[in-house]
Amino acid sequence: MVRLIVDAARGSYPVIIGSEVHRELRNLVRRLDPSSAVIVTDSNVRPWAHRVAKAIKPSGVKPSIYVVPAGERSKSMTALHDVLAFFERQKIDRAGLVIAVGGGTVGDLAGFAASVWLRGIRVVAVPTTLLAMVDSSVGGKTGVNGVRSKNAIGTFWPPSAVVADMACLETLPPVNYRDAFAEVVKYGVAMDRGIFELLQKECERLRARDRRALERVVFRCVTAKALVVARDERERGPRAILNYGHTAGHALEAASRFRVSHGRAVAFGMRVAAKIALSLELCGPRLVEAQDALLTEYGLPDRSPAVDPARVLAAIEHDKKARRGRVAWVMPRRLGHAEPGHVVPAGVVRRFVRKALA
Repeated sequence: MVRLIVDAARGSYPVIIGSEVHRELRNLVRRLDPSSAVIVTDSNVRPWAHRVAKAIKPSGVKPSIYVVPAGERSKSMTALHDVLAFFERQKIDRAGLVIAVGGGTVGDLAGFAASVWLRGIRVVAVPTTLLAMVDSSVGGKTGVNGVRSKNAIGTFWPPSAVVADMACLETLPPVNYRDAFAEVVKYGVAMDRGIFELLQKECERLRARDRRALERVVFRCVTAKALVVARDERERGPRAILNYGHTAGHALEAASRFRVSHGRAVAFGMRVAAKIALSLELCGPRLVEAQDALLTEYGLPDRSPAVDPARVLAAIEHDKKARRGRVAWVMPRRLGHAEPGHVVPAGVVRRFVRKALA
């Protein structure tokens, strides 16, 4: 088991990474001493939610459980309303605690609900997917999707703690496990060449879900994100680097009405961004080749999803990170280093998005 601390404006919080860490979760809840607790989970991981409820029972808290349908469609204002109505029925007060047990959808929805209920109550994240462990559970971003834009409605609300149990990953469906590596490769290309080299070296063990190798990867990714978040919690500057691959990726998700998974979309977005960077002479061909080869190695090949390019291009124009109508791209410069804030000519964007979807 490893533990690291993330600095946030509301105070620091621990991220606990290991296997069978339920005892740590119980001790954590005991220290938080909530008046009551609600576990928000989804239909795919309901058994894990019951395990969490059982694990924290000795702390003196008997949590109620609220289950949302699995999938990105649960990140909606309707779902948020239903979660808040459940909080109200359970009479959750300001000393209450929300425990989010699930992947990124559950974490974003439950975190958003916690941030607005009674103007903010505490939340503990228990991510059950590799994608949520390495990315969405850390940093305090919460939210639901708008009509045309992903994650358009939300808040910054850091958790009180994150508990990542590698045992969850053994039952994760292969497609969900594979998709997570898009975000991991993102860290390696945009922020930490060491992560990229670790992915190359430990490919066989990671594809086999070796717990020790996974602990190392999760720890390295969380560390990289924690350092950026500590400098720029509300994404006014350096934190934008975490959006590498997300400009075209989020647009593809929205344009497909979320039929394309987040991981596959981010992989698509990184391929598009890297090729644009190469065309603008911001990086060299070796970076593009190395990135694309690693994505393919982890089961994210360069296959074009069946989505109308015009819809993707329209979604890019509505990117929530745009300023005064100008979309800022994160561009790779060399392995382990990317730069945010690049404005790309519209004709270049059209050409490479259409080519990627041909």
